[in-house]
Amino acid sequence: MLQCAIVRVPSSNFADGLTTVDLGVPDAARAMVQHEAYTVALEQCGLRVTRLPEDPRHPDSTFVEDTAILTRRRAILTRPGASSRMGEVPAIRGPLSAFYQQFAEIAAPGTLDGGDVCEADGHFLIGISDRTNEDGARQLAALLAEDGATSCLVDVRAIAGILHLKSGIAYAGEGRVVAIGDLAGHPAVRNYEVIRAEPFEAYAANCVRVNDRLLVAAGHPKLEVALRRAGYNVLPLEVSEFQKMDGGLSCLSLRF
Repeated sequence: MLQCAIVRVPSSNFADGLTTVDLGVPDAARAMVQHEAYTVALEQCGLRVTRLPEDPRHPDSTFVEDTAILTRRRAILTRPGASSRMGEVPAIRGPLSAFYQQFAEIAAPGTLDGGDVCEADGHFLIGISDRTNEDGARQLAALLAEDGATSCLVDVRAIAGILHLKSGIAYAGEGRVVAIGDLAGHPAVRNYEVIRAEPFEAYAANCVRVNDRLLVAAGHPKLEVALRRAGYNVLPLEVSEFQKMDGGLSCLSLRF
């Protein structure tokens, strides 16, 4: 059961961050409102949330998930694939040290973004993407094996429309994954029941299981219906401003 989360407030220059999509310029004030609603939702799910202040030196820093992989034993600090984001990693070590005594780090030439790592009850799907290279993925796999976890690599570089592995897949619990079509038939998910996100609702595949709730991006009714029919307690949240910056629900917190 998850107990804690770390979030970072979006900076006033949030719109200066990296993006690969053309959905317009995000509204910083609206992003703040959406982020606060997200944070409150985590608290409603039973988590004790640590709110970190904005970091205008790093406009993408609200996407804290990319900075660390958290296991029961230790915190594994990443090495982001975008050079402009590397400064976010040392900034997260201090807050994590309040919860973790043991740390490990991804080393050069490896790169790894947390958005490429999907945990499914102790088994980790590790994406190889434009941000996470094979060296970084294999370093993480070795560290996870030391902690008694299994993993597999999933190359998503040829899949259009997704930046990270978790842009197109999420573990929903109860042996199920939510996935876009290009990942629904992948060998890595053959042991899971797959709930498909239709192409016009692909963004909502990035959902987040938090204890007894499943957080889902609002505005995707077909997937919501499918999830409710499967027995999930769905909590829709507005994240339109983060979508404009390649971000989703999972990106906005570290949960442990």
